[in-house]
Amino acid sequence: MRRGGFGAAPHSSSTDGRPYHGNPCLTMHQPWASLLVHGIKRVEGRSWPSPITGRLWIHAASKVPDPDTIKAMEDFYREIYAADGITHINFPQHYPVSRLLGCVEVVGCLRSQELVCWEHVPQSVRLEGLTEFCWLCENPQKLVVPFEMRGYQGVYNLERRIYDGAVRGLTPVQGPLPVKFPLPDPRDRFSLRPGSLTFDASKSALQKSPTITAAIAGARAAATQFSKKDQNAAISSETRADSNSGNGNPSSVVQGTPAYLQNQNQPSTFRSTAAYSQNPDAEPRRSPRSLDYEASNRWH
Repeated sequence: MRRGGFGAAPHSSSTDGRPYHGNPCLTMHQPWASLLVHGIKRVEGRSWPSPITGRLWIHAASKVPDPDTIKAMEDFYREIYAADGITHINFPQHYPVSRLLGCVEVVGCLRSQELVCWEHVPQSVRLEGLTEFCWLCENPQKLVVPFEMRGYQGVYNLERRIYDGAVRGLTPVQGPLPVKFPLPDPRDRFSLRPGSLTFDASKSALQKSPTITAAIAGARAAATQFSKKDQNAAISSETRADSNSGNGNPSSVVQGTPAYLQNQNQPSTFRSTAAYSQNPDAEPRRSPRSLDYEASNRWH
């Protein structure tokens, strides 16, 4: 039975089981966005828990990734997949920006310490658990022709006109090692939530080889480009571009401060948290169409 998203139900659900009347979308920087849609990246790392299960559309932010960033992330995935015997990965040929790329199915969310000790998933998946919260993603689909659009901060509703065109242009993607995350309670499709797993950290802790350790360090270093200083500079630059645009077509997304749930104040403990290799938390500005997440919809 499907766990949401690509099955019979066209909409995603909140974590208390209620459907959202919209199509949740998340803006991510490149190359992380394309790696997720291409099924190479199976865990989306955040400092806040996923507010949904089901289909999540992925939009690429406007920052063009530099070659060193792309190389660092591709090297990271080569190393962690090698731990599972995967020696060849078809990486994206291009990393487009300011585009809607496709979608994935979010099937749950765990804390990092749970994921890295979860022996029922491949080692490469466990090695992706580098952030406070890990959104578990399956069933990637990419758009044959990515749609140009602007993004917003946090999880927001995809405009209906964009959704109507995009949903017809999806094609399934076969990643190097697709994963079906087992549910703690097969009768409850929302059972993969923080605190849902029991584990013995002393027996299940990952042993990292020197090459994997170096790849993780390289990926973390690549993510430091999304510092608070850079975010503020991007906000100023792209805000000016918006104000100078007279053709009614807004410029690409604005890189804003770290994104959290739309109605949630940013916790002070995260304000200086460094970006991690899964995906930096720097996001575009808030959307006027943002999903209204109430406390009852969040992972507990």
